[in-house]
Formats: sequence, structure tokens, C-alpha cells
Amino acid sequence: MIKIYTDAATKGNPGPTGLGILIIDQHHQQQLSQALDSATNHEGEFAAAIAGFQYLVKHYNHNETVLFYTDSRLLSDAIGKNYTKHYQSQLMALNQLLSQFSTVVTQWVSERDNHGAHNLANQALQRLE
Repeated sequence: MIKIYTDAATKGNPGPTGLGILIIDQHHQQQLSQALDSATNHEGEFAAAIAGFQYLVKHYNHNETVLFYTDSRLLSDAIGKNYTKHYQSQLMALNQLLSQFSTVVTQWVSERDNHGAHNLANQALQRLE
């Protein structure tokens, strides 16, 4: 079982954006971060999830169960409903990645419970400054 936590941090909306991805597999952590020159917070949340699942697709067995945690209600609701009014292309790209795993369970968590990915996103954002 793989756990993945993602988050985005944006300075301005839109503005420079940091993406944080924390992957936990058998008590080992993989910490990833990326930066975008400009995005809204919601775009950043989708971008972090997409980047995280791109990494999983490349580096992990697709038969694994993936527990996906996000503190973005918009993102977790979009995945659950398979619908979003403004981010349909991002949702389609994410769904294509999610479909490559046998089981993906998406769960919203509070920002407090997503501190690992949150810190990585803030570190990426600071590198832009």
C-alpha cells in the first residue's frame, strides 16, 4: 500500500506556486517538490496531484493500492464526483493517471494532517523568491 500526500502553495492568486508531494511506502518516504512560475491555488492543487501520480506511474507497481490524501476540497470533490466546472482538462489528465492503478482511495484531510506535503510546497515556493 502506498500513501501519497499532495499540496500547493501560491503567493498571489495567480502567482508563483510551489508543489509538494510526499510518498510513503513501507515506512520509507519520498519527498518531491516542483515550482510553477504562475498558477492559481486550485491549478496548483491539480498540478501537484498530477505530478505525484506521474511519479507513481513511473516508479511503482500498478497493482498497488494507493491512498491519496489532499487538503483541497475542490480536488477531492472533483475526483469523487468525476466533475469540476473549471478544471475539467486537469481532472481528465489526473483520472488517466489514477486509472493505471488497481485501487485508488482519495481522502480529504485537514491542512494540519497534510503538513509534510504542505512544507514541501512552501519550500518550493521559497526557491522561486
